Amino acid sequence: MMGGQGDPKAADRRRALFLRSLRAADRRRGSFLGSLRAADRRRGSFLESLRAADRRRELFLKGLGVVRSRCALAIAGLLLGLAATGCSREAAKEVPVSTETTVRETKKEAETESQKPTDPIPTVIEPFPDAETQAVMEVESGLKILIATDIHYLARELTDKGSAFTYMVEHGDGKVTHHIWEIMEAFTQEVIRERPDLLIVSGDMSLNGELLSHREFAGYLERIEEAKIPVAVIPGNHDIQNPGASRYQGEECLPAERTSPEQFYQIYRRFGYDEAISRDRESLSYVYPISDKVWGLMLDSCQYEDGQNLVGGMVDMETYDWIEEQLDKAAQAQVMLLPVSHHNLLDESQIYEEDCTIEHSERLIELLVGWGAPLYVSGHLHVQHYMNSDPNDGGETGIYEVVTSSLATPPCQYGVLSFQEDGQFHYHTQILDMDTWSRASGQTDIQLLGFSDYRTPFLEHVFYNQAHDQLEKMPELGLSLWEMDRMSQVYAKANCYYYWGRAVEIAPLIKESKEYELWSELAAGSLQADYLEYILEEAVRDYNDLKWEKE
Repeated sequence: MMGGQGDPKAADRRRALFLRSLRAADRRRGSFLGSLRAADRRRGSFLESLRAADRRRELFLKGLGVVRSRCALAIAGLLLGLAATGCSREAAKEVPVSTETTVRETKKEAETESQKPTDPIPTVIEPFPDAETQAVMEVESGLKILIATDIHYLARELTDKGSAFTYMVEHGDGKVTHHIWEIMEAFTQEVIRERPDLLIVSGDMSLNGELLSHREFAGYLERIEEAKIPVAVIPGNHDIQNPGASRYQGEECLPAERTSPEQFYQIYRRFGYDEAISRDRESLSYVYPISDKVWGLMLDSCQYEDGQNLVGGMVDMETYDWIEEQLDKAAQAQVMLLPVSHHNLLDESQIYEEDCTIEHSERLIELLVGWGAPLYVSGHLHVQHYMNSDPNDGGETGIYEVVTSSLATPPCQYGVLSFQEDGQFHYHTQILDMDTWSRASGQTDIQLLGFSDYRTPFLEHVFYNQAHDQLEKMPELGLSLWEMDRMSQVYAKANCYYYWGRAVEIAPLIKESKEYELWSELAAGSLQADYLEYILEEAVRDYNDLKWEKE
């Protein structure tokens, strides 16, 4: 019998047809909404490409203006020089010439830059200030001590500046290794000009412990000592028994001769060890007489026994016995102590505690606080930072630790410490004045002549690569190329200022940005998202200046 209105099977078929029509309508509606979202993305990409083009054009025009003004200054200087010296051929031969990037290559570089797939996000964040705009070093009472750390010098003959070397620089941790020779030359001259009572180099003098790098680096320290400025050094985790010692040739990274503890001592014995009041038999720790009333407790916190090389720091039990003896001697001699190590005494980084803080440092903190040492100096972190072991009491019952950022990482700065006999101190940072040195030494490399303009984009580019490389390894997040680009840019900006100790200036802007929302919503729980969150949590002060006075 044919089904009519009362047939239940016919009603079921009609209901099924009706539901199918509803689902089809839903699919069409979803497809339509998807096309609208795609159109929005294309429109956003198009507008962004227009903004990127505007930015590149502005940068290019700015670059042309800089080049023209510098060329004019160079010509004027040359004319004055000709009038004063008669244009000696021998003098002309002494002018250093960089083969990396000359003024004549500016247009080619600008065209190459315009082909990059991404550009920095538009922002109101100010770049690093020029070294020339900083306040001139104040003359303060007490000893004047300069502190440089984590220079990571690479001997000239260990690289041909080929593709392997370039990749290492651009995908590294922000060190300007491709200009490290000029940085050390400028720093050497600046130290001699500042005439401190002591230069402390707190480890990681070499890129990765290459024997040639240490020998060549020691030549700069020798020039400083020849100028009657004493130097005291300690090793860093990169300096001794490092299996990563390398030379760069074309597309290859090849092994280089590493440095043993005995070789390190022989190379650097003139810079602290020969003048030592006491030396630890179990390590390269020693006591250096900074003055009649101040001793430097130079602690070797590195682990390189039995041919191994570990990133983290530790003080051996036997060395603790030696430290206690030195504390007793200092108390008897009524002198103030300034402890120095490569690794951190306190948990200066919540992300890298295991690799940065000295293992079981509680005992060392207890010894130093009990003795009454007000300040501890370290490096290793590459980030400008400081904290107190007892933050509630602001240093009265604890010990301050200042971590100086890497001289090789923009903005390329060092510490200036005014340290008095009673332990009162004032620490601040000083940016290396590369621009002035480059002009005075006759450099032609546009990156060096405009180093204050170059260093910030370089550091952001490296940190952008760090973030983007990691995001590409996390396909499970389902991020689009546009999202990875924007997230990498804001990560680079935040990390750049964190390294310099000035994240407090940009934290509010970062937190309000759409890119920060992407990290929080799409990559929550990843190491990079946690690191970004930590940067913002730490952004409570400027870490470039610290003064402590007794009440």
